[in-house]
Amino acid sequence: MFSKFLKSFKTLGVLPAAGLACGISCAQAASLPDPLLDAPPTNGAKSQTIVLAGGCFWGVQAVFQHVKGVAEAVSGYAGGDAKTASYETVSSGGTGHAEAVQVTYDPAQVTLGKILKVYFSVAHNPTELNRQGPDRGAQYRSEIFFATPEQEKIAKAYIDQLQKAGVFSGPIVTRVSSLPAFYRAEDYHQNYAANNPRNPYIALNDLPKVADLKKQFPDLYVERPQRP
Repeated sequence: MFSKFLKSFKTLGVLPAAGLACGISCAQAASLPDPLLDAPPTNGAKSQTIVLAGGCFWGVQAVFQHVKGVAEAVSGYAGGDAKTASYETVSSGGTGHAEAVQVTYDPAQVTLGKILKVYFSVAHNPTELNRQGPDRGAQYRSEIFFATPEQEKIAKAYIDQLQKAGVFSGPIVTRVSSLPAFYRAEDYHQNYAANNPRNPYIALNDLPKVADLKKQFPDLYVERPQRP
């Protein structure tokens, strides 16, 4: 019920109450260590993809569209079946899908470890279980969907490293799962933050993440977002 209630306000471009608004401060922006295990930069290698879920895909897409070396960031659904891969159905919270973003990157320009550092630092709060900021439900869970055994190994190693370092106030709840399939979201969800910067939901929840990316990762930040 809450998810449907909130979704209607998001669509209208307003929030039901100021107390539900949450900027990057709620995501506990953290200065994280570099991953101890990472894939080395590979010149001439083909682009790689990884699917990252961390709350509403609008904000996650907005962050990675500004990361140097990311060729494309596409909003979509992962974790469920093709027949339930639609916004109305996924919003019910019972499809197994998570709102997710498929990140395609050039391993010669940005490593998976750097992608994950951005993901854990500014894209979302990995300590929130089945929620992000004002959004509630399993479709807003924190999950990394890997495509290769190397990605799985690097993701799990980094989570373990961060847990042991105690950089967050609570335990990391991010899942690491094999990607069964990724389903592109409806066209109106693509580039949503870039196309709707005055939407109060975007201004309060997502634009601060992009600003924090620019502040924390000046060497990775690019001004013009990559579009799907």
